[in-house]
Amino acid sequence: MPELQRLTAAHAPAVLAFERANRAYFAASIADRGDEFFAEFTERYSALLAEQEAGISAFYLLVAEDGAVLGRFNLYDLEDGTAELGYRVAQHVAGRGVATATVRELCRLAATRHGLRTLRAGTSRENVASQRVLTKAGFTPADPGVSGGKDGLWYQRDLTAQQ
Repeated sequence: MPELQRLTAAHAPAVLAFERANRAYFAASIADRGDEFFAEFTERYSALLAEQEAGISAFYLLVAEDGAVLGRFNLYDLEDGTAELGYRVAQHVAGRGVATATVRELCRLAATRHGLRTLRAGTSRENVASQRVLTKAGFTPADPGVSGGKDGLWYQRDLTAQQ
C-alpha cells in the first residue's frame, strides 16, 4: 500500500526518477520545468530540504511499496495559518483517485501537524482533472490567477470546517 512520507535526503534518487519519467506528461498541463531543473537537481533538492527544515514549506511524497515515487504533495509558504498546496502524480496512477485521497490526507496533516487553517491551490483552466481533485477534496473556487505558467484558477479550503 502506498505511504505518504515526509521528504528526506534519501528520497532524492526516486524523486529525480519520478520527474524524469513523467516530464512530458506534466508538461501537457503545466509549464515544463526545463532542462536546467534536471541539471541543477541536487542544488534545488537541497534547497527544498532547507526550506522544510526552516518551517517555510513541508514536502511529502506518496511512495509505493518498492520505493518508487507515485506523487509529490507540497505545502508552500506556511505563514499565519495558511499555505499553498501543490501536487503532481505519476501518469500511470492518474485517474484512479490517488491524488484525491492523498490531497485529503495532506489536508488532515496540514491541520493537525502543521497547524494550518486554510489551504490554497492553483490549477490551469485546462487541467480539469486537477480541478476535480480539488473539488472532491473539499476545495472551492476562489478567484482567477496563474498556475504553472498558464491562465488558471485558485481554489481554497477551510481546514477548520468539518469535511
